[in-house]
Amino acid sequence: MIPFGDPSASYQAHKSDIDQAIKRVLDSGWYVLGTEVDAFEKEFASFHGKDFHAVGVGNGTDAIALCLRGLGLGSGDEVITPSHTAVATVAGIEQAGCTPVFADIDPNTRCISPMSIEERVSTNTRAIMPVHIYGQPAEMHKILEIAQAYNLAVVEDCSQSHGAEINGQKVGTFADISAYSCYPTKNLGGTGDGGVILCRSKEFTEKIESLRQYGWNEARESIIPGFNSRLDELQAAILRVKLHHLADDNAKRRAIALRFNQAFQDLPITLPTLSENELHAMHLYVIEYDRRNELMEYIRSHQIGASLHYPLPVHQHAAYANRIRGCENLQVTNQFYQKNLTLPMYPELSNEAVEHIISTVQNWFREKN
Repeated sequence: MIPFGDPSASYQAHKSDIDQAIKRVLDSGWYVLGTEVDAFEKEFASFHGKDFHAVGVGNGTDAIALCLRGLGLGSGDEVITPSHTAVATVAGIEQAGCTPVFADIDPNTRCISPMSIEERVSTNTRAIMPVHIYGQPAEMHKILEIAQAYNLAVVEDCSQSHGAEINGQKVGTFADISAYSCYPTKNLGGTGDGGVILCRSKEFTEKIESLRQYGWNEARESIIPGFNSRLDELQAAILRVKLHHLADDNAKRRAIALRFNQAFQDLPITLPTLSENELHAMHLYVIEYDRRNELMEYIRSHQIGASLHYPLPVHQHAAYANRIRGCENLQVTNQFYQKNLTLPMYPELSNEAVEHIISTVQNWFREKN
């Protein structure tokens, strides 16, 4: 079986360096918020530019909640975000005590639609949280214009887009605050949970550093109510290794995606858009097809791990159904979830695996159409 994702392949690709990093941590005797976390934070910030700071946290969901709490947002404050995202985005908003509001997506980018954002703005709206879904950058310039017009904060959810760019500028650097997940399946993933927050302001960085650990000051007095959300030394050490290879691994992902796009361009399916002015991180390779379920079963029968990302938009999950403003008007989102299908995508996919995926999809259309 060719899995749709394979974190173990990433470990094997960098095994020697990762093993050395793990040994270094174990030998040090310091396992939480030590020198490895400090070094990772500096290296992650530097990867995005000289004017940024980073704070390692427990996971991507906490990163979202901490960003909002750091802004002073909470009960009654609305955050506009897409329903087409991982549940973690919405869980993080509610974890901060805020109220999510769903906007629709753009059919081409599959990211949040700026026009839909503007339609959702109310007197209670305090922030916009675009999600760079699948590694595709959202339309940040338009989103920032809306935010400025309505005096709203912007928090980028970059959990699927490590290293993606718009005109040479990395996602996560358009807003003043951005949240990242470092879950094992991510482009920059560890071997367990982890997250990181990117900040432009040193003052805001210090606030997040306090919030992630009980709201402590240097004397370990809780001066504000906080969280327990600390990145451990093992994950930080592993992420330092992975960060060094991130740009090359993303290039491998895009090369595979281009092969898929070229092979499938004459088939009646919708393919991911690879714009010339954008660097797609290609976290997932997602196509759209009207007979999605039939195609998925055919592909799976040929030992290929086709999957759905996601089976349901957030507003159709039982925990969120019919209780979040905006869910009644998500036409593009609802249509997308009738057709989306994810094919395997990770840097270590062999040439033989790529060719098998291509030929299997092509054979479906020869045999079934």
